[in-house]
Amino acid sequence: MQLSSSLVFAQAQSTGAQIQYDTSYDIVTPIHAQHGVVSSEHGLASQVGLDILKRGGNAVDAAVAVGFALAVVLPNAGNIGGGGFMLIHDAKSGKDIALDFRELAPALAKRDMFLDASGKVIPGGSTSSHLAVGVPGTVAGLDLALRKYGTMKLKDVIEPSIKLAEHGFVVTPHLETLLNASKNQLGKWASSRAIFFKGDRPLKAGELLVQKDLANSLRLIAKEGPKAFYEGEIAKKIVAEMERNGGLMRADDLKNYRAVEREPVRGSYRGYDVVSMPPPSSGGVHIIQMLNMLEHYPLGAQGLNSAKTVHQMTEVMKLAYADRAEYLGDPDFTKVPIKGLTSRAYADELVKKIDLDKATPSSSIKPGKPIPYESDQTTHYSVADEHGNLVATTYTLNLLFGSGIVATGTGITLNNEMDDFSIKPGVPNAFGLLGGDANAVEAKKRPLSSMTPTIVLKDGKPFLITGSPGGSRIITTTLQVILNTIDHKLNAAEASIAPRMHHQWEPDIIRLERGFSADTLEILGQKGHRISIGRSMGRTQTIKFNGTDIEAYSDPRNPDGRALGY
Repeated sequence: MQLSSSLVFAQAQSTGAQIQYDTSYDIVTPIHAQHGVVSSEHGLASQVGLDILKRGGNAVDAAVAVGFALAVVLPNAGNIGGGGFMLIHDAKSGKDIALDFRELAPALAKRDMFLDASGKVIPGGSTSSHLAVGVPGTVAGLDLALRKYGTMKLKDVIEPSIKLAEHGFVVTPHLETLLNASKNQLGKWASSRAIFFKGDRPLKAGELLVQKDLANSLRLIAKEGPKAFYEGEIAKKIVAEMERNGGLMRADDLKNYRAVEREPVRGSYRGYDVVSMPPPSSGGVHIIQMLNMLEHYPLGAQGLNSAKTVHQMTEVMKLAYADRAEYLGDPDFTKVPIKGLTSRAYADELVKKIDLDKATPSSSIKPGKPIPYESDQTTHYSVADEHGNLVATTYTLNLLFGSGIVATGTGITLNNEMDDFSIKPGVPNAFGLLGGDANAVEAKKRPLSSMTPTIVLKDGKPFLITGSPGGSRIITTTLQVILNTIDHKLNAAEASIAPRMHHQWEPDIIRLERGFSADTLEILGQKGHRISIGRSMGRTQTIKFNGTDIEAYSDPRNPDGRALGY
């Protein structure tokens, strides 16, 4: 475990025991590079981005190229039929930019649109029907990033993705698993079966996934720019798909869509500057809020995933997620008290509520209603170039393959982002999730998100880029990578593979990955925590800067991911 340098002696606080750390080696070694790095959930997309960097493109050029490439090779989450967030650090100016290209509710959307005449939730209405589709923002967002902060032409950064779609790529065992998991959802639609099925079954590992219609759509965007998607041939086909099947999206919804440039949220943690995504992401606000509280505790001395550390993190997470339910929403529709939530004075008051010896029941923290969040089928990628430009991007279709609907003739899989709204405040939606008024369905509104692309700087210079998919667990996963690198001195690989924990206030359960010690579990139980050990959480793409080189690691929780550098 790489903790600082050579041999380090530390005294365990509880027992006074002297512990010797040999920090001259790494348990897991990340990739190392001198010039530029790309880390994403698919090796082919990472290669596309790396090739752009080698051709002289900057980090934004590479990030836009990766965004289009993932739309081809990661069809379950990569997209031009969805939306997301991009965080940029411009080395020359020192400026940090947050781009919001989250999907929008169509103008015809109404608060109770997913309820039947008796007020009950319509099963599948917000997840697997044409009503579920929000106005996509990815094409507008990637174009805005390239025009303002890139150096290359759109047609040049899209060209590699056109080739991947046109000629196809080999289906991996992981993608085969995802296709099988979604066969009922995809199999409902002839346009989706035509792409992802061979006969009456989904494609298998080793077979070629060719997407001719998607290649044609990408060509149109490369030639005509985003106008092709929002007003041209692609727009017409998407609207026709909606009108044939009872969807609400119309031509004006697409034509009027705009990506938005916002001011990032900022904080500091143990001398590091943390920059993250503002609302309609809830992630950045609560990353800063939790770091402000955690700075009260000596996490490094207590140890990674010790009972003390996990207890303190759990109590901090409960407080933050209770506030998330109460205050967070689209800032264009809801007043979000960002300064208050991220202030150190507020954190100082909150930590007074934490009992270091026992768990505080969630029911006693604050009344409220948890808000729906996107599923695991989101993806994050990180890019750094030799000039110090940094990009962290998280985007999504929402559920696995989004709505499962491919807009006929486009090859574009459409999101089901409308399910991220509270489809009936106070009443469980189709997934048993409760919602709050601040995130109720409303025309032209952006649903609340947990996506948390994050950049950490030290004395104005790059230190860390990270982010993850994982629904409500995105925020806590990203938090733990930051803690693992700053408090526990882990390299990018070790910080990525360390077992993770999560608490979101309600339900009042600590979720743990496998790998926590029996002693830790016993002590947590004695403190009154309820524990659930389950499947993995998050799939981070992390880049860390060491002063002399750049290291990166693609989370092995997705076997298709890869970090590449030169």
